Amino acid sequence: MSRLGPLFETLRAENRRAVIPYLVAGDPIETLTVPLMHSLVEAGADIIEVGVPFSDPMSEGPTIQKGHERALEGGTSLLSTLALVKQFRETNTETPLVLMGYANPLERKGYAAVADACAEAGIDGLITVDLPPEEVGAMNTELQRQKIDNIFLISPTTSDERVARITAQASGFIYYVALKGVTGAGHLDTDAVEAHLSTVRQHTSLPVAVGFGIKDADTAATVVECADAVVVGSALVDLVANDLSSGGSHTSAISRAHSLISSIRNGVNSVSYTHLRAHET
Repeated sequence: MSRLGPLFETLRAENRRAVIPYLVAGDPIETLTVPLMHSLVEAGADIIEVGVPFSDPMSEGPTIQKGHERALEGGTSLLSTLALVKQFRETNTETPLVLMGYANPLERKGYAAVADACAEAGIDGLITVDLPPEEVGAMNTELQRQKIDNIFLISPTTSDERVARITAQASGFIYYVALKGVTGAGHLDTDAVEAHLSTVRQHTSLPVAVGFGIKDADTAATVVECADAVVVGSALVDLVANDLSSGGSHTSAISRAHSLISSIRNGVNSVSYTHLRAHET
């Protein structure tokens, strides 16, 4: 079993919700990644999503696309991303880590080799953005062999039939994309999110994390009224990049990232969950 299941069981027992920051491995340089990850955990992150740099990250908005570009320019690859994860695991064996990437690098390496390398590094879950449920069988076989969760994206435009197909293949948690389009775009309609999550929960008892549009403590606090976790991506990547581009040091960038996640953690913790949602009764 990966670390994800036990974590969500603990959170549920304590009536708490998870905070999941996302970063691109090697952005802007590899030496920043592991210290940043440790700082995010200290700030209150429950899970960390680690993006594998890719040349055509089609689901990402401009902010995270630039993060991929910076990481690729620095030479970060799938293998070096896993090396960074392994380095993080030298002093943290508890925080669940989810690898987020695209199918092409995984297919080139081979699903069995990817699963083995992820397990050796200490990865708990994998999100393959562009691998549809109809084509995931071979990947799932290898991930299950290594007890790694296969996490899928569901969006506001995903049909009910497709939600059923996705949830039948998924494990760990469901990643609900709160906005149509790419990361970092648009306005978050929390009423629509709640309505869509109600539909998703008709098909699965897995925890549901909401991402795309979580920018601060207020949006996070609103979303966790109906979700099990919030994912913070573009806001974090943008903050670190802006600090460094304006002359800030690695220390100051990490400090600002710590402050953002700490603020979101406090916002999530401020919500009273005295009323159980329908799926928890």
